[in-house]
Amino acid sequence: MLNKEIKFNEWNCTLNYSTYSNKRTAIELIDAEDGMPIAVATVNIPDASIESDEVIIKNWSENEGIREALQVAGIIGPTLRKIPTGFVLATVHKLLKDVDDNSSI
Repeated sequence: MLNKEIKFNEWNCTLNYSTYSNKRTAIELIDAEDGMPIAVATVNIPDASIESDEVIIKNWSENEGIREALQVAGIIGPTLRKIPTGFVLATVHKLLKDVDDNSSI
């Protein structure tokens, strides 16, 4: 598991990498002080076509600003494309860090 501390809003967070049931990478932000979950940065859209080294980021509502925090920390690259998800657009990014984790969400 790759852990890196990043700043998201008022929290100092560590990252927890896991996989969704379809083997896509999931990224969860955990409060570095108390270990409580802060947010899940990724969203799983099974019908969306993405590469194995790409993630779909949820950057709206309570996650607003999460994309920028992950980019500043060097976790994800620039937006490659956008995927409609109802009233908002999720963004696809290349994952810049190798992740090796067997947990699943």
